[in-house]
Amino acid sequence: MTTTPLETAWSLVEAGDPDAALRELRSAATEVPAAKAAPLVERLAVDGGFEDLAAAARALVAAPADPVALYEYGYACVGRGAAFLAVPALTEALRLAAAPKRGLFARGRGRTDQRLPVLAELATALEDEERHAEAVTVLREHDALLRDWPERYLLAYNALMAGDAAAARADFDRLPADAGRWQPAADRLRRSLERADAVVATTRPGGPDPLGHQALRAWHFTLTGGLLATLSPYGWSAGMTGRYAFIQDDYGLCRRALERLRLVLEATGTRPHSVSLLPGRADRALGLAAAEVLGLPVQPYRPGTGNSVVVAYDLGEVDDELVALLRERAPGEVLYEHATCWTSPPGAAADVCGLLGQTVCAPWEPFGGEPDGRTAEELAADILAADPTPDDGDGDGETPADPDEAVAAFARAVGRRWLAGPRDRCRSSGPVRSSRFA
Repeated sequence: MTTTPLETAWSLVEAGDPDAALRELRSAATEVPAAKAAPLVERLAVDGGFEDLAAAARALVAAPADPVALYEYGYACVGRGAAFLAVPALTEALRLAAAPKRGLFARGRGRTDQRLPVLAELATALEDEERHAEAVTVLREHDALLRDWPERYLLAYNALMAGDAAAARADFDRLPADAGRWQPAADRLRRSLERADAVVATTRPGGPDPLGHQALRAWHFTLTGGLLATLSPYGWSAGMTGRYAFIQDDYGLCRRALERLRLVLEATGTRPHSVSLLPGRADRALGLAAAEVLGLPVQPYRPGTGNSVVVAYDLGEVDDELVALLRERAPGEVLYEHATCWTSPPGAAADVCGLLGQTVCAPWEPFGGEPDGRTAEELAADILAADPTPDDGDGDGETPADPDEAVAAFARAVGRRWLAGPRDRCRSSGPVRSSRFA
């Protein structure tokens, strides 16, 4: 007898594994109607202490064809980080609300069409799931309903995240200059579009699309403002496109990425006066090594210190308050992060990233092995002693080469738009898709 995904999810809840149940629900989200999933979602919400979501799920069970109940359930799912559950509910709510008669969706002369909340929430849910092209489609299908803020802004933003920079620019340019409370979001999008323009300006006649869907370095710069130092030499044909899913880092790769940092600084004509050390052991070790590679003195990190390279191994491991300070750029300051998590980006986007990985084990914390308890100074010595040259056997032989000159040429080409504005966090991996762990 075949077991349905919903039955499997229920059995996982009963077995005390709610995370596995949610993964099962995610895999079948497009197949299971929201009202049928709602009892299980209620159980998970009650167990997790999320009474708002539990109440919305109960209301949907009681009125499975009510667009208001579907909307409020979808809204609660988005608020609790389960946008994949919200999408089918909000899609159905929008369909049922095509001829609204009451409640949230009631309409009258002189009133704004109240389908807008569900449309905007559906776009947000699709955005959270990185289904940006679908968000663009549903917004364009309801073009007559859209207001400038936020719906047309969401259209421009998702068009960019879906990889259509030209459409995003056209949509954004039609927006009025005064964004009101949406001004910070509008400014972030404007900066991304300016960076996209800088990338497009590098196009050579007859050359490849500089913002193609495998142009990881170009899109990383467009969306975050950062320059990506190295690309993974593995898994291109398997869909990694230059990112790592899991990597056991090594001292040689740490040194190689620092050499690329030096290359970027030289290519852009950036001349820092010092290296600023963050307090963590891993950050300090990498910072000490960076100072030797760059030939610069070190100093403790102090917010507002200009013309310095701030070095982090992994900003996800740095204190949140410190990361918040790093979001605002001091004049001439460069933030370097060796291992950037692309599936859960840090609160401040680094100006130079050594590599993009989902799970990275530091050389001194090997996967399945004993952590190396030596001092930061000793770890820095090993980084400096390591050979930065890739071994002949590095890579799978199918991934495009990533020579130094390609990095330097890109840095030179977009350098005028680099180190401009705050270090905005980009929550989406954008149009360049990569395989990831569940």
